[in-house]
Amino acid sequence: MLHSARVQRETAASVLDLGFHASRRKATMWSIALLSVLVLSMLAGTLVGATGTSLSSVGAVLNHHLLGGAYSSDSFRVHDAIIWDIRIPRVILAAVVGAGLALAGAIMQVLVRNMLADPYVLGVNSGASCGAAAALLFGVGAGFGDYALQGSAFVGSLVASLLIFFVAKGAGRISSTRLLMSGVAIGYMLSAATSFLVFSSDSAEGARSVMFWLLGSLGLASWNGPLAVIVCIVCAALALLMVIAPQLDALNAGDETALTLGVSPDRLRIVLLLITCLLVGSIVAMAGSIGFIGLVIPHLSRRIVGGTHRLMLPITALLGAILLIWADVAARTLLAPQEIPIGIITALIGAPFLLILVRRMHAY
Repeated sequence: MLHSARVQRETAASVLDLGFHASRRKATMWSIALLSVLVLSMLAGTLVGATGTSLSSVGAVLNHHLLGGAYSSDSFRVHDAIIWDIRIPRVILAAVVGAGLALAGAIMQVLVRNMLADPYVLGVNSGASCGAAAALLFGVGAGFGDYALQGSAFVGSLVASLLIFFVAKGAGRISSTRLLMSGVAIGYMLSAATSFLVFSSDSAEGARSVMFWLLGSLGLASWNGPLAVIVCIVCAALALLMVIAPQLDALNAGDETALTLGVSPDRLRIVLLLITCLLVGSIVAMAGSIGFIGLVIPHLSRRIVGGTHRLMLPITALLGAILLIWADVAARTLLAPQEIPIGIITALIGAPFLLILVRRMHAY
């Protein structure tokens, strides 16, 4: 009898192991495919725009700046500023912002154990928006110099995250419900503060700039800006999340399960809150408010490779990057030469996906 029970346990473990390896092979194939799509999307984002460019022009510009090659024709030199100074930084920023927002959404859904949560549910975005509005309308953050907008937005997100942390902690443990309710309340409060700043401003042009920025824009992308910093933040966040992915699985199963597996839910929530604030704060400071990426993409990733975070997180980052690149292409070209705020495009794309997902959420 004992032998039979041992055989059953070994068989069950073997089946689970085979299932994990099959899922890992599937995730690897999807990662390779999506990475190829990402490269092609970045190339397309560089080619497409109000001013047409050719593949040979892109190749000549890349050869000149990366390999030190000389231009074979003056016609390539004409496109240098458009391709190298404007489009390539913008495409890179779109990919990084999309990946970062998607990762932040995946973290949020574990953090509050709500599959309809997104990066903005904690109010960090509202804090960044409030700081940015103060910089645009009243010159707050002048000490940051050329990066007054980004610096003020990041400080706003930091203040919001600290408020959320202290309110959620209170005298007890940081529960998912308390964290969610604190974020919603502080988010509404900071949104009201942003609206008050816009209403009290005497500058119509400044108010218009704030509203456009709040809807999301990648127009600040440049080699001289904090592009490299955001790339490093998103890559570091993904690497850290991959390391603690088993703990995310445990927390997603519930606090009792996490404690049984030796994971401290409170400590892990603090780490996840810090990662989320860093991701969302830096992204909003550079690109404004862009919604629905963090809400929809994690769901799509789970449907592709399942809910194991070590497998779904790379898929989530790649899908977010691809979606935002194409959303930015649409924002630049649909009403060219006028640019549509990218948040409008992501909402138009994300809302129908969300409605479909809500109707199919029987598994959750």
